[in-house]
Amino acid sequence: MDIDAWVWWLIGAVGLGIPLVLTAMPEFGMFAVGAVAASAVAALGGGIVAQVLVFVLVSVALIAVVRPIAARHRAGQAGQAGQASGIDALRGRQAVVLERVSADGGRIKLAGEVWSARSYDADQVFEPGTKVDVIEIDGATAVVM
Repeated sequence: MDIDAWVWWLIGAVGLGIPLVLTAMPEFGMFAVGAVAASAVAALGGGIVAQVLVFVLVSVALIAVVRPIAARHRAGQAGQAGQASGIDALRGRQAVVLERVSADGGRIKLAGEVWSARSYDADQVFEPGTKVDVIEIDGATAVVM
């Protein structure tokens, strides 16, 4: 049984795709694309030297172009990791008192939502309409000052 060269290149591309899926290393995908390109050259009648050159050139070009883009993308995501989200993003924000807030409780409007709140200091009392700063979030209660 004589298998054409382009079929071997496709088998190689699939073989390179397997570690791509298992290891999540994008370089294997770039080599797989190079193998598909070499398969096209083989199907068009190119010799083995042309097939190998196309495989190497396409693979190296993809690595040279895609890896720096991926690195910038990852660096951008790492920069976003330092930004607070969820309840951590509410610390330090200002809120408006809706119902009197004391150490026993009350209600505030924080980030467009109504929250239960209590004052940080037991002696502090905030009347409706007063602007307060959120010190922390304790469960579902904002601690304000």
